Amino acid sequence: MVGITQPRPGEHVNANGVWDLLQNKGKMTVFSLCLLLCADLLDLAVGYLTVTIEPLPPVVVGETVTLKCNFKTDGRLREIVWYRVTDGGTIKQKIFTYDAMFNTNYSHMEDYRRREDLVYQSTVRLPEVRISDNGPYECHVGIYDRATREKVVLASGNVFLTVMSPPNNISVVAENTPAPFSRYQAQNFTLVCTAKGGKPAPSVYFKRDGELIEVISYTQSSSEQGGGSAGVRGARPLISRDLDDTKLQRSLSLLDPEGRAPLPRPYTESIQHVHTQGQQANEPSPATEVIPETVVSREFPRWVHSTDPLYYFSHTHIPQSDGSVVVQARLTWTLNPQLDNDALFSCEVKHPALSMPMQTEVTLAAPKGPKLSMSPTRAKVGDTVRITVQGFQVGSPGNEVFPEPLFTWTRVGGRLLDGSAERDGKELILERVPAELNGSMYRCTAQNPLGSTDTHTRLIVFENPSMMKNTQNQNNGGSRMDVLGLTWMALVLTVTVELT
Repeated sequence: MVGITQPRPGEHVNANGVWDLLQNKGKMTVFSLCLLLCADLLDLAVGYLTVTIEPLPPVVVGETVTLKCNFKTDGRLREIVWYRVTDGGTIKQKIFTYDAMFNTNYSHMEDYRRREDLVYQSTVRLPEVRISDNGPYECHVGIYDRATREKVVLASGNVFLTVMSPPNNISVVAENTPAPFSRYQAQNFTLVCTAKGGKPAPSVYFKRDGELIEVISYTQSSSEQGGGSAGVRGARPLISRDLDDTKLQRSLSLLDPEGRAPLPRPYTESIQHVHTQGQQANEPSPATEVIPETVVSREFPRWVHSTDPLYYFSHTHIPQSDGSVVVQARLTWTLNPQLDNDALFSCEVKHPALSMPMQTEVTLAAPKGPKLSMSPTRAKVGDTVRITVQGFQVGSPGNEVFPEPLFTWTRVGGRLLDGSAERDGKELILERVPAELNGSMYRCTAQNPLGSTDTHTRLIVFENPSMMKNTQNQNNGGSRMDVLGLTWMALVLTVTVELT
């Protein structure tokens, strides 16, 4: 740019200076006009193009989603292409194209997977979305370059589709079952609630008799902060179920100076016995606790706790290949058969895709005498006899026992037919029973951590006619051989006497 010197106040400008000033101003005006003209020409040649996509709210599996690409341009549209972005943005899969030149649209997915449908040029509808549809999508819009008509000017926008899936299955089981029952050792008990198919991971909590359980979280999931608490309820004593004070003896030696019982520890696997008078008890290890000496009934012990039971809660998240998460929640406490028998525990699962929580429940129950059946009903000598547990006596909820019982078979006053002292399982098989087992008594013991019960059945063995005929035939054959032998001996003696 040429510099212009302005005249000072009171100073006259000669003719040459005026000409120079006008000449410089003319150069500036022409330069400015050229710049404005070039900008207008570029704008007319290229035009403008903007692309925007409205954000989508989370959707539930099975719903229909509409992807709408909004664009503004004063140019001539060439094409609109939708992409699905995978692997962190490294791969872009073309899913749908609209060709404005021929006014056609087509899907790039295989026929058996084709689910996209073009609604109006830039709008694509995905019916019945799946978990695999979760992720980012991009819309690319192309217009013709006005200058050359051979180049295409592109602009794009992106949106993230969040697909939620509610859990499709929840279940509650007892960990480490079947397990034996002990009248003299307290044992920890764990309920495991499993929720499958949820995305994102659902929240899981436990209730007892319809009320939320106050828990102590001893593990924390790394993927979700604050998810370890299953809920809080006010401290209150549990409902007593027919406490029998005549059968309860509290050991004060185990209480601390303030009269409180020691806190139970989760996952106690072995508890020291409390020895009777005259015996010295071993000191418990850090993983065990001493249980007060009690007088027990035949059904289940009467453990005494001076405080409410402490519930320990933990949960783990297991990612699945389809994007869902399997959540396993564990509730552990020191089992009290007196208070926990017939207690109702429920597992509830909350998820943003559910209008109300899913729930499954179990009732803890001690076995109340199994019902046995014998096959064949009229066993004969040499038959194979099967004694099977058919169910339990009426009285338990739904005629079911939870947790799963452990069945043990013994023979009263002797060993089993195979020489073993006992055998586990729901069925006892006696192969080729001999007549000596007639009248023998067999005991089936059904037990779980809440209690134990015995049921007896007597085996009656009848004579087997087919085996008796075979025995008689064998005996008759032996007697004929004896007669023939005696006859030959007599002939030999006669001949010998005559020769001598």
